Parts: sequence; structure tokens; C-alpha cells
Amino acid sequence: MAVHDTIGDFLTTIRNASRAHKESCTTQHSKMRAAIAAILKAEGYIHDFSEGQNEKGFKTLTLKLKFAGKTPAITDIQRQSTPGRRLYYGCTEIPRVLEGMGVAILTTSKGVMRARDARAAGVGGEFVCKVW
Repeated sequence: MAVHDTIGDFLTTIRNASRAHKESCTTQHSKMRAAIAAILKAEGYIHDFSEGQNEKGFKTLTLKLKFAGKTPAITDIQRQSTPGRRLYYGCTEIPRVLEGMGVAILTTSKGVMRARDARAAGVGGEFVCKVW
């Protein structure tokens, strides 16, 4: 049985579009992807995101990428927990990204949130990705 990492594909789309200096990128929609995009927008890594439909009627998610001159705001975005190796952390064990300069994104029992918010709420969860 083939296993597809949809979140990994989403992050790769963002990484590739950012490195290719594209204005925006479009992917399939999911609640998880929309939650990650909302965190990226709140942290200032993207300008905006919007939901729409493609010509076949499927929901899509379009991210408008952010650049400082010719330098992308997203230096790198990496998947941490994969389908073959899930990484779970308690609220006191959540790793910091670049000593607090980056953002770690987790899925918790209270939804998708930044590591800072998870520590403050006292919840742990699956370490989805890190962005800097």
C-alpha cells in the first residue's frame, strides 16, 4: 500500500515556489494545510492565503508569498514528523527552532498551533514542521 505524505508535499510546494521567486503557489485544500497557512501568515512568512476552487470544482488553497527585495521570507521549511516516523513531544520537551528565531508547528488536542502557544497552554503533540 502506498503512503502519501500530503503535508510534506504541501511544504515542498511552498519551499520550491519560494526558492523559484514565485509570487504565489496553489495546492489542494485541507483543514490542516489551511491551519499551517494561517500560522505562516500570523508569523509574517507569507502575505496572505485564500481558498478557492479549480476548474474541476475541487477546493484549493493559494498562498501569496512574501519577499524582502529578492530574498524570500521563508529561508527554509522542513517536515519533522513523517508517516514513517512520528515525533511526539510533551509541553516541556518541545524543541526550539534556531533558539527561538524560527517557528515550530505542532498538532495538539487543541488544534494546530505554534510551539510557543502549545507550551503556554501546557499541551504537547506531534511536531509537524519547522520554519525559519
